[in-house]
Amino acid sequence: MKINQVLSSPKRRLQAAFSLVEVTVGMAIVATVGGALMTGITQGFFCMQMARENLRATQIMLEKVETIRLYNWDQINMAGFIATSFTNRYDPNSTNSQGLKYTGAMTISDVPFSTSYSTNMKQITVTLNWTTGQLPRTRSFTTFISRDGLQNYVY
Repeated sequence: MKINQVLSSPKRRLQAAFSLVEVTVGMAIVATVGGALMTGITQGFFCMQMARENLRATQIMLEKVETIRLYNWDQINMAGFIATSFTNRYDPNSTNSQGLKYTGAMTISDVPFSTSYSTNMKQITVTLNWTTGQLPRTRSFTTFISRDGLQNYVY
């Protein structure tokens, strides 16, 4: 077995090690990259959570509007027949009441334009409010229904 005398000399061994400054700079780079990676993962999960909440809000609003489309004209114009406020959960099949809570309001009003058929139409606005963490969120959906709409073809 042959031992290399050049690497075992004291002068060569001192030059082969890392200095404290090099280690500090390396650790700072690793910490910066690690922090950026964790921030990116956190933001990605938050973005996905907001997208799921927006989708659920759209489903709730669509459910309310599609239910109203099945009522006849007299039921729509009857005061108190359609609830003006409601609450819904993110997961409606959950057995406990934990989770995100959507509070909504529904307004039925005359159409904002005047034409010969404007007395045969109503404007429906569904508004949902909820909170993601500390961030208050809201979505709104507006549509029109008419006297001779879908409800006459269902029955």
